Amino acid sequence: MFNITIDGVAGCGKSSLADELSRRLNLKKFNTGMVYRAITCEYLSRFKGKPDKEKIAKLLSLLNVDVEFKDGKQVVFVNNHDYSNVLRDEEVSNMTPYVSGYDELREKVREIQRNFAKNNDCIMEGRDIGQVVLKDAQVKLFLTASDEVRAKRRFDQMKGKENCPTFEEILVDIKKRDDEDRKREHGAMIPAKDAEIIDNSNETLDQTVARCIKLIKERR
Repeated sequence: MFNITIDGVAGCGKSSLADELSRRLNLKKFNTGMVYRAITCEYLSRFKGKPDKEKIAKLLSLLNVDVEFKDGKQVVFVNNHDYSNVLRDEEVSNMTPYVSGYDELREKVREIQRNFAKNNDCIMEGRDIGQVVLKDAQVKLFLTASDEVRAKRRFDQMKGKENCPTFEEILVDIKKRDDEDRKREHGAMIPAKDAEIIDNSNETLDQTVARCIKLIKERR
């Protein structure tokens, strides 16, 4: 199977890049972040406050995750529940780094990821994919962009929505999240040694896609 991994910092366009590469190269896109967000939704439906080992152990004992593709789009069912409509809610975004920080839970997701990659030519997007999950992937991409550019992109996405934070608040949140992500014991935000670093601060999506397709075709 031919596998492409996409890792990177928050808010740098990993999902958009994966969507375009999947469409243009006719590869299935496995969104790892969607799996973790769906599991976080299940956590929030059962528990209050930040997770601890006891809560995560109880969650894992009850957890059943199914990943399906409908009309070419990934849908994640957790305990037969589809959380697609709330995956990007602010509460879910804020809690996901804490829930996904436990290696016991990450190992369950890794198993799902590896089984999928063994049976499909695919693009896999998420955290520590190239470094831990699919070490033998033929192409590994690590996306990054400046703090200010990522904050501007996030602000533009949320502008006009109820309770939209200011640009300055988003910038502070991004810097805080980056710092937490780098210091995590498991799933730290570190590129694989053989990853191609893609800084798209000064690029449009089409320019980033074109650059990545050229690299992928060379490797393939």
